[in-house]
Amino acid sequence: MKNAHQDGRVLNVTLTADVASGGAVSQGRLFGIAVTNGKSGDTIAVMVEGVFRLPKLSTAVIAAGAAVTWDVSASQIIVASAATGDIENFGYCTEAAGNGKTEVAVRLCPGLGIPKAA
Repeated sequence: MKNAHQDGRVLNVTLTADVASGGAVSQGRLFGIAVTNGKSGDTIAVMVEGVFRLPKLSTAVIAAGAAVTWDVSASQIIVASAATGDIENFGYCTEAAGNGKTEVAVRLCPGLGIPKAA
């Protein structure tokens, strides 16, 4: 197919902040996981589809199948109300994660994340 641009599960993204491999990258509705380390201004590969273990607020109790919110300032999954700029509904948990757990498996859903408006 001569009009195919790329697969779409991995996108090239120009970073607006430094990120380590495995770290979250969010820009508008785009939410993904960095494949490599990168500095602000670098263009790196970001996986926007798949299941990833992500940090979560240790006191958050999350059921399997629950939609998740990314707290941009704390770089973790939360269940409380989102603050301005946090990414809501960008994926769902593929397992339950109770109080005391510090990470949860999340299935990324490309294009569904919505940054919380002011």
